[in-house]
Amino acid sequence: MSNEDTVAKSTANATNAWNATIIEEFRANEGKVGGPFEGAPVLLLHTKGAKSGLNRVNPMMYLQEGERIFVFASKSGADTDPDWFRNLVANPAVSAEIGSATLSGTATPLALEERNRVYAIQAGRYHGFAEYEAKTSRVIPVVELFLS
Repeated sequence: MSNEDTVAKSTANATNAWNATIIEEFRANEGKVGGPFEGAPVLLLHTKGAKSGLNRVNPMMYLQEGERIFVFASKSGADTDPDWFRNLVANPAVSAEIGSATLSGTATPLALEERNRVYAIQAGRYHGFAEYEAKTSRVIPVVELFLS
């Protein structure tokens, strides 16, 4: 295993452990979490692995605009899309835990013009999203969740 592979595996393990802690806190507190997400809208997105077919759960911030719910494939400004985004592109059937409710539906990435409008709103509310966008050359996807 190369040094680059070792670093990538170590980073993935740390991310998985951090996500597990947030998921546990989310479920224990009806959707409320502390730390860097304190006071922010957070949901748990359930996707099916594109290659493995395994169920995956990822905590993330979201934006609600009326009845519309959006999530952001920022990966903290990394140059690659997060795995959960590739998963939902391959299989758009998703579910999301919001507060104490679990809703099922589908996920659809936004077209560029609508993506830019929605991303600007999120970046205006949470400066980290503006920083993520500045760190990467990729266009960070925005996904609308159609849940019921």
